[in-house]
Amino acid sequence: MKFAIPEPSLRQTSSVLFIAVDSLIPVRGKSIPGLDEFTATLDHHGIPAVWLTSRSRLQVDEPRRKLGHRHPFIAEDGCVACLPEDYFHLRPESNLSKLQKASTVRLGRFTCIPVAESLPAATEALETLSADTGVPVVPLRSLSPRELVQNTGLPEREAELGRQRDFDEVFFLAGVSDQDVQRFLVEAKNRKLQLRQHGVFWSAAIGASTQQCIRDLSKLYDRALRQHAHIVGIATEDLSLGLFPYCERTILLANRAQHNDSIDCTTHSRIRSLELRAPDIWDRVLEAVATKS
Repeated sequence: MKFAIPEPSLRQTSSVLFIAVDSLIPVRGKSIPGLDEFTATLDHHGIPAVWLTSRSRLQVDEPRRKLGHRHPFIAEDGCVACLPEDYFHLRPESNLSKLQKASTVRLGRFTCIPVAESLPAATEALETLSADTGVPVVPLRSLSPRELVQNTGLPEREAELGRQRDFDEVFFLAGVSDQDVQRFLVEAKNRKLQLRQHGVFWSAAIGASTQQCIRDLSKLYDRALRQHAHIVGIATEDLSLGLFPYCERTILLANRAQHNDSIDCTTHSRIRSLELRAPDIWDRVLEAVATKS
């Protein structure tokens, strides 16, 4: 396995940022002001920024292009880590038996490190769970183009991208009681089927792990840099709990100067809270990244 450094200045960095971007870059509309300049500044300083998202690699393609993001990203809620072509010069593995799991695979333009089981594993498990519990589910892939637009509220192209997944199955529950939902969730957990909720939609995955994705990428950065790069997590309040436990330092983008009580300070003692709507927020984030304590 060979490694190549995409940017010569990457050798100078002591940190790798992991940024939960779904609240910063909405599916529709503009991203948080200043995020594009922040991305460019990170590149100038040679600081890698890995995006974390619940979206698929196809959905992430356009915002990455608009913001000039050239680093890896973790897609589908910790199902896979995707690396731009030749980022580390990792080669996808071939000639594996059906019982073996590839450490890298080629998906579109990316060399990917899969963590979750690829489709249709989650699809089949979700169908079986629905049949056994009697709780009906409606996968997005089962909808007609018109139904898809109506249910997602997105234009046809964007709605279509939202249901094209590599690892998890996106669905919604229609006409079920709260009691049915709880019973459904309990049985899914018993079967090791991970259900993640995003508004009215859910996704089902088998084996997804944001922690494992971060660990895999961190090892690659450490080997490429020939030193340990500190893992710095950046997230808004709603996404922090899915990222901060796996980081060495964290930066909370809060809706006010003091972070929400939902963040456990005893568990995450190294949280630095910054007000997201502050006019100089990205300058403050960069300063916090540079501060070692």
